[in-house]
Amino acid sequence: MQHNNDDIIAIFNRCFLESYNTELILGGDEPVYQPADEDNAHHRVIFARGYFASALHEIAHWCIAGPKRRLLEDYGYWYEPDGRTAQAQAEFEIVEIKPQALEWILAASCGFRFQVSCDNLNGSCEPDRIGFTNKVREQVLQYLEHGIPDRAKQLSESLRAHYGIVPLAPVMFE
Repeated sequence: MQHNNDDIIAIFNRCFLESYNTELILGGDEPVYQPADEDNAHHRVIFARGYFASALHEIAHWCIAGPKRRLLEDYGYWYEPDGRTAQAQAEFEIVEIKPQALEWILAASCGFRFQVSCDNLNGSCEPDRIGFTNKVREQVLQYLEHGIPDRAKQLSESLRAHYGIVPLAPVMFE
């Protein structure tokens, strides 16, 4: 299945440009969220290097961010770059479970292969990718049972319609 950046941009913008004044934009080396300002009329979810997975990841963070966070650059979150200690990695993974669960749901909504991102290639510890994947999967199942955030649900439905994907089921996340 072909996953084109132009498609995800068009689908996201069709869903949210008017209703949330937010657009998805292909960016450079680093992903970032930028709220509207004097130079830009729209809030911008900017994904990195043309990677479809980066678009899904940044969108997932946007789907979780509340109204006040969406007025702050990168939602006002801290980010400790690659090279984290075991403690910092554990803290990173705790805050990444929900966005990565939504990313997995959005990936499944368009037939795109999902892999968790431990985002610590040069750290002083080896991340437990399997353990983290299991935690993210458990959150996916919670979302499927209890409902996903409205913006993620709307985008999931639009992606499934575009890519011809049947409704999501827990078996898709095994």
